[in-house]
Amino acid sequence: MDMFQIISEERIKKAYENGEFDHLPGYGRPLKLEDLSGIPEELRMAYKLLKNAGYSQEEGQIRQELMTIEDLIKKCDDSEERAGLQKRLNEKLLRFNQMMSKRGKTTNSSLFKNYEVKIQTKLK
Repeated sequence: MDMFQIISEERIKKAYENGEFDHLPGYGRPLKLEDLSGIPEELRMAYKLLKNAGYSQEEGQIRQELMTIEDLIKKCDDSEERAGLQKRLNEKLLRFNQMMSKRGKTTNSSLFKNYEVKIQTKLK
């Protein structure tokens, strides 16, 4: 043990003996442990950081779907198919924006997407 660990352990023991931990929230109740067994050990810390920041797996999936639909729109030649893809993109953006607003994050991505579409149509 190095010196810092020894000092830390002594201070924790002293605080425990003085009862400084008695009034913490959740005192006396079991800890809520997360099952991270399905996540590789080297990715667990990154997963916890993202989760604590409010990032969800569903959010990541929707972002990926948005990028896929955007790529399909760029490569699409049929105007009817492009209109259908644009409709799907707008629906996904709406869902994504609703998810972000529930988390308290505001996003203007739909405004930027609509602006981008208008610019692309003018450039063609």
